[in-house]
Amino acid sequence: MNEPITPPSPRSSLLAVEDTEFLLRDEMRSIRFGLEYAKPELELRDWGIRSTIIVFGSARIASPEQAAAAADTASNEAERLRADAMRKQAELYQIAREFAQIASRRGGSFAPRNRWRDNVIATGGGPGIMEAANRGASDVGAPSIGFNITLPHEQAPNPYITPELYFRFHYFAMRKMHLAMRANALAVFPGGFGTLDELFEVLTLQQTRKAPPAPIVLFHESYWRKLINFDALLEEGVVDAADLRLFEFAETAEDGWTSLVRRGLKTHDTTSAT
Repeated sequence: MNEPITPPSPRSSLLAVEDTEFLLRDEMRSIRFGLEYAKPELELRDWGIRSTIIVFGSARIASPEQAAAAADTASNEAERLRADAMRKQAELYQIAREFAQIASRRGGSFAPRNRWRDNVIATGGGPGIMEAANRGASDVGAPSIGFNITLPHEQAPNPYITPELYFRFHYFAMRKMHLAMRANALAVFPGGFGTLDELFEVLTLQQTRKAPPAPIVLFHESYWRKLINFDALLEEGVVDAADLRLFEFAETAEDGWTSLVRRGLKTHDTTSAT
């Protein structure tokens, strides 16, 4: 008498693409890495997004609404000082928001040319300066991208990203690649470790010509001069004078946009469409 056939276990009978436990094995890291490249690439291609303007800056910069709320609830000197600091930060938020409005109107994100959109605002997808830039694009009805990252302390996406253009990454390296690979320009606001990491990543790609030329503007010159002694790098011979011409400083949204255009950003003014 034949022995009954033991049915396969539920996991072993799954298709490989259905087996999450299998896909999350260490040995499958290269496959996951490839998937994190392919998914945003194909989605952006389907949307006709050919190029972006990247906006970097701190997730901790307060919005005007947050600054006003802090001022309203301040009950002691320490809280009032904190509220005043948040109000000053909110000025940067406003500049980033205005910059994204200008870039979205004038850059080409509205009217696709032969189906392609250019200079679409893209951010890391979080709060602070990132929120301000996505919000500015949303203000004028333009699409914008959020390349978010999964962190131990979850960084929630801001609500102003175009929903179909919100992407979540596990790998910082792949996220940074997507931020850089189609960037026509870079606008950088004050920030911390993450902002510095992203700025110097792009500067290095430009310096070594591993990426096509893309103008870079740093907002709030006094912050950057206080943080980094660029002249000392030149004096010590660790950079060339040409390297320090990879970026310029700006204080206003309009000046930042003018700098990018003057230094080679190709635009398609769609102001009349908005």
